[in-house]
Amino acid sequence: MKRIWLAVPLLLTSVGCGYNRIQQLDEQANGAQGQIEVQLQRRADLIPNLVSTVKGYAQHESDVFTQVAQARAGVLGAVQTHDPAQMADANAQMTTALGRLIAVAEAYPQLKADAQFTRLMDELSGTENRIAVARGDYNSAAQEYNTYIRQFPQALTAKVTGAKSRNYFNVTNPGAREAPTVDFSKPGSSAPGGATPTPSTPGAAGATTGAKRP
Repeated sequence: MKRIWLAVPLLLTSVGCGYNRIQQLDEQANGAQGQIEVQLQRRADLIPNLVSTVKGYAQHESDVFTQVAQARAGVLGAVQTHDPAQMADANAQMTTALGRLIAVAEAYPQLKADAQFTRLMDELSGTENRIAVARGDYNSAAQEYNTYIRQFPQALTAKVTGAKSRNYFNVTNPGAREAPTVDFSKPGSSAPGGATPTPSTPGAAGATTGAKRP
């Protein structure tokens, strides 16, 4: 009986081992994930102005605009789940949809030279770079956390406190990696005879609406 009572403090000590460190690593990963969510939100906020600008020159590309809108909704929905894997898949689908939109823009020289379009593309590029950095920071933090809670004796603490492994910000849906394709054989998908298309309404593409910031 005496041995049992002596074992209890040892068990409690083992269970409590690493608790503070687990919390610290968890908060570190949360902070890194928060940066991903901020940048994904920022990317989604830039999309409406980009689509509006492209529409000024290529209103007939409704299929592409629909795909971009759906991908944007997917990103916003994924951010709300706070699941890194879902966010990674949605972000990859957004990249594919934007690839199609950019491919459309290639057929319109005036659009590529449009100041609004150029500014938005620069902002998107900067945001995508920040997403890549945030992804690396988060995955490193998640790996450190996951490794730590699997080790003994902190694995006991993790089990008692309900600490679970974190998902990585990696694409899990193969379909999200689909390469962008655009069918320029559709009537009106490019300027007839190489003619340079113009916006459907004066100043439609050049108006500065300002991107919404999170």
